[in-house]
Amino acid sequence: KVTTVTNCVCVVAVTSDALMEPGEASPLRHFVLAKRTVNGIFEQILLYAKEASAFAEGLTPNCPVCEELLSCCTKLTTIRDVLARRHMKVAFFGRTSNGKSTVINAMLRDRVLPTGIGHTTNCFLRVEGTDGEEPYLTTEASAERRSLQTVNHLAHALHMDPTLDSGSLVKVFWPKGRCTLLRDDLVLMDSPGTDVTEELDSWIDKFCLDADVFVLVGNAESTLMNTEKLFFHKVSERISKPNIFILHNRWDASVTEPDHVEEVRKQHLDRGASFLAEELRVVSLEEAPGRIFFVSAKEVLYSRMHRAQGMPETGGALAEGFHERLREFQSFERTFEEFISQSAVKTKFGQHTVRAGQITQAVRDAMDAVNISAADRKICCLEEREDLRDRLDFVRGQMGRLSSSLRDQISTLSEDVAARVAAAMLDQIRSLAVLVEEFRSDFNPTPDTLALYKAKLVSHVEERMVSSLSYRCSPGVGHDVQATQTSMMVLLRVLPGSRPDLLLDLNLAQLCGDFQEDIRFRFSLGWTALVTRFIGPVNAKRALAGVDPRIQRHHLSAAVTLPLSLPPSLPPSAEQNMVQEGANLKDEMVVSIATGLVSVTSRASMTVIVIGGVVWRSVGWRLIALSLSLYGLLYLYEKLTWTEVARERALKRQFVEHASQRLRALVPVASHGCSQQVHS
Repeated sequence: KVTTVTNCVCVVAVTSDALMEPGEASPLRHFVLAKRTVNGIFEQILLYAKEASAFAEGLTPNCPVCEELLSCCTKLTTIRDVLARRHMKVAFFGRTSNGKSTVINAMLRDRVLPTGIGHTTNCFLRVEGTDGEEPYLTTEASAERRSLQTVNHLAHALHMDPTLDSGSLVKVFWPKGRCTLLRDDLVLMDSPGTDVTEELDSWIDKFCLDADVFVLVGNAESTLMNTEKLFFHKVSERISKPNIFILHNRWDASVTEPDHVEEVRKQHLDRGASFLAEELRVVSLEEAPGRIFFVSAKEVLYSRMHRAQGMPETGGALAEGFHERLREFQSFERTFEEFISQSAVKTKFGQHTVRAGQITQAVRDAMDAVNISAADRKICCLEEREDLRDRLDFVRGQMGRLSSSLRDQISTLSEDVAARVAAAMLDQIRSLAVLVEEFRSDFNPTPDTLALYKAKLVSHVEERMVSSLSYRCSPGVGHDVQATQTSMMVLLRVLPGSRPDLLLDLNLAQLCGDFQEDIRFRFSLGWTALVTRFIGPVNAKRALAGVDPRIQRHHLSAAVTLPLSLPPSLPPSAEQNMVQEGANLKDEMVVSIATGLVSVTSRASMTVIVIGGVVWRSVGWRLIALSLSLYGLLYLYEKLTWTEVARERALKRQFVEHASQRLRALVPVASHGCSQQVHS
């Protein structure tokens, strides 16, 4: 498509200069389109290289492939940045006063660069387009924008700034809207005369190595000089086959010698072709005449300036044959545009395109290596996964069997601990009286001090019981737990843990919170003591309080025959209730008997007296008096010995009985708790 467009543009460019409007396309657009396309391709290659580098880095960081891809990314970035600054460059060289600046002005259609007779341009002038409306210029030493009118003071040999020399560069920025050539990244380079300096080598190195086309502007009134040839010989040594055009300027002087025009033209054409083909060897003899033109730049400049001002192109004193020279200049421009576009595409993009192909191949090779490595790794991973699955199944089976074995060991150990703790607690309950007897504290039967005394007693008993239980159970249980743990650790191949200690919390203060002591004086041979010893403390209280349940005979018989008459179909709960009811009836019967006995003592005093009289007469008054004396002495002795110590001893005895009853109920709970601790 680009070739077709270029061919069409070349056909359109053959038309006259008058028909070429500023907005029409030119062969220079080929370079712009190529630049845009190449930049887009490099952007895509760079993006692909970055993605490939990130992918490779994610697979294997810091591998040689990653380094190669990063190097490719760096090279592609550098090339892309260079291409973004690329432009077409044409350099004009020739002897002093041959009209180099005039040729450039004619191409720009305005008087931009300084011109005149003698040595005019004394430094390099670079003309490029700007998007602004006003032209300006800058120098190498300063980026400050200066007015274009100062170009004569900067570059003119007669008015040159003393700070600039022949090797200095002045950049002229001309609005693109005034010149179609500058719209497509074209740069025109004007130079001093090659015959006024000996710094040709430095000029070539500084200004010519990146030039795409060279234009040798000669004087049609003379032949090519050795100074001009010497410069291009040096250029040809530095640049392989440079594109060179030869302009024989001031061809309007041939009008004064019409008889020898063709002969002079042929002479210049032959010498120029020989210079290009035989001396420089940049083109063949057949192609060389197409690089040589005979023009009058001053006439073309005046004609175009008149046209821009709305005046006739042929106005003024134009020599005969102007239209032929104008068409020759237009032909030079068209050929120049075609050659510079093609040359720029090759010189600016060709080598970089080859380099991009090499980088792309390197990226492809790297990704192929990654692909092969990934495929090998995938196979290894699949094999490793299958092996791990087999090992996992085996480990799961082993863990199942191991877990079952460990659960059995833990269950056995927990049961053993529960039994051991229960036995230890029962032993402690049986020795509770000893623990209580060991307690020593100030005793006072007043309510406040008595409450403090009981609190201290409870704390002492609980502390001693917990300490004793820990001493008896923890070492043995800890040894068994540690042995079990060691067995588990050997199976699991991990480090053994520490030996656990049993946490025993009897909470004796809460258990004995309802304890109520009775430290009043009780005669051991009194009716209350006798009834209490006979029927128990609870039933004695009921009997002594005068409670008479009036037990019926059928109740008593039911209580006696209850275990024998239970139907086998009754549920366990009903059976337990009936047994409990029978036991209650027995207790009521005993209480009734005791109450009767007490009633006898209270209501039959007269009978006692009568019986005493009978006994008096039977055994004698001395024996009765002795018995009564002994009974009184025993009462007096017990009354006198009922001291604070006796009260404290009675309180401790009652506490032991109460605490033992409560702790026996706690034995299953405590043993189960210790079992759960060991299980955990």
